[in-house]
Amino acid sequence: MTATRVLVLNSGSSSVKYQLLDMRDASRLAIGLVERIGEQTSRLTHTCLTTGESRGHTGPIADHDAALKAVAEELARDGLGLDSPELAAIGHRVVHGGMFFTEPTVVDDEVLAEIERLIPVAPLHNPANLTGIRTAQALRPDLPQVAVFDTAFHTTMPESAARYAIDPKIADRHRIRRYGFHGTSHAYVSRETARLLGKDPSEVNVIVLHLGNGASASAVARGRCVDTSMGMTPLEGLVMGTRSGDLDPAVIFHLARVGGMSMDEIDTLLNKRSGLFGLCGDNDMREIRRRIDEGDEEAALAFDIYIHRLKKYIGAYFAVLGQVDAVAFTAGVGENAAPVREAAIAGLESLGLAVDPELNAVRSDRARIVSARGARVAVAVVPTDEELEIATQTYALVGKNN
Repeated sequence: MTATRVLVLNSGSSSVKYQLLDMRDASRLAIGLVERIGEQTSRLTHTCLTTGESRGHTGPIADHDAALKAVAEELARDGLGLDSPELAAIGHRVVHGGMFFTEPTVVDDEVLAEIERLIPVAPLHNPANLTGIRTAQALRPDLPQVAVFDTAFHTTMPESAARYAIDPKIADRHRIRRYGFHGTSHAYVSRETARLLGKDPSEVNVIVLHLGNGASASAVARGRCVDTSMGMTPLEGLVMGTRSGDLDPAVIFHLARVGGMSMDEIDTLLNKRSGLFGLCGDNDMREIRRRIDEGDEEAALAFDIYIHRLKKYIGAYFAVLGQVDAVAFTAGVGENAAPVREAAIAGLESLGLAVDPELNAVRSDRARIVSARGARVAVAVVPTDEELEIATQTYALVGKNN
């Protein structure tokens, strides 16, 4: 029997998202989420897509080991257990691969050690990713475990884009450079945008705007990333749900010296109490738009700051790419918030950009063009599918051996 199934695991600090896919047709067999791991109110929600049955359980799940065992039990109840000979591999999202990992990689001891060495530059993410891999290894030690890195797509950036303007010896010693994140999404969306235009990815230049609670932009030249907005960490770049994005570094010194704040307090401020939430107390774009419609000036200013930063990156990446074939919006806000797309493109007609109001207002889960007739540059809405991208990269690596 040919093994064609891939289980995709995205292990967070207190959660595990998972999907089981059959790569013969990229169909989903099961999806689920374990959240609040380590709490008394842990919850597992599971849906078998072959039967349409959904189940949920609430109660203490002590750790990731217990979480993945519970996932395995749910899959087994549907006849989709981890012991199935049809399971080809388990693909793991790993947030930070540094410069060492430029493509999906079968996990061995050396790979695990390198992911662990990268923990100082990804302290919130890599430890959880490691836990997920090690637990999955214990459950199926005979099965290939494949790490797919958020940073890998961005390793094609030239040094002129990846380097910060600081002493290179100090930078190299402490691994300080621009790595970028959301790479699986940017890879998938840039490729799907080319398909939407009826072209090969090697023929088009695309600006991808991944706008969710976390947000990032990328400049993709003929299928290769040449610049991206996030840096050494996901803090740099666009205004996000709770992150500040770009900031004068001296603000940190000022808050420490004049404001008397500790490094931990500043870290919390910039990562968890800034962005849209810091500006207006909401990080849900739907709520912000509702408040704007009711005349809320604080929400309106937060929205304007968000859009201003977005426009700056669109303009900057036009300059980086020289020629742009499409601007693609994706992720929760990018796919669903028509006012964000309209405002971000408004005033950029001289760049060949214009949105058709009627097309832009349509809600759909399909990739589509929303630019005005005759616009030189396409404006696209392309739903991202990071799980499919991880499964595709995983199966491409191990499937040929099955």
